[in-house]
Amino acid sequence: MQQEGGQVLHLPRYTSLPTVGLYLEQVVDYLNNQLAPLGDVRLTSAMVSNYVKHHLIDRPVRKLYGREQLADLAFIAVAKNVLPLADLRVAIRIQQNSRFTRASAYDSFCQELESAVQAAFTGQPLAVPVVRTTAQQMLRQLALAVAYKASVDRFFATIHETQD
Repeated sequence: MQQEGGQVLHLPRYTSLPTVGLYLEQVVDYLNNQLAPLGDVRLTSAMVSNYVKHHLIDRPVRKLYGREQLADLAFIAVAKNVLPLADLRVAIRIQQNSRFTRASAYDSFCQELESAVQAAFTGQPLAVPVVRTTAQQMLRQLALAVAYKASVDRFFATIHETQD
């Protein structure tokens, strides 16, 4: 997806996430930068602290957040725009109980989201999956919901800009 400033959505895969721990402000800055092409998808330090408090992500170790927390926070930052907290909690539990590793689940999320955004902003159809688990179907539908919401938000932002 290309937006103002030429930004394209391409999320770093799990192995490309920072290997050194990041402090809270660094986490927020890093993820907001990665998710900027989605428009309103943003995190704040208070949000991250709340997600820790509500056990949606693991506590930082010595105030440092690692890859697993970054992957979880990227998913949460995106999903919170279309899911209520209770459903977000269930979605995380589904992933944790699946046969997929966190790295594999995160990479699938990135791929689904990028494909959904491409489809929403260009009108190109999504590739039809051959075999999908219920969790994979939910992930695709979530990615589509986020992508189409971002597309509609961008549409109205453009209209508001031309009216000002």
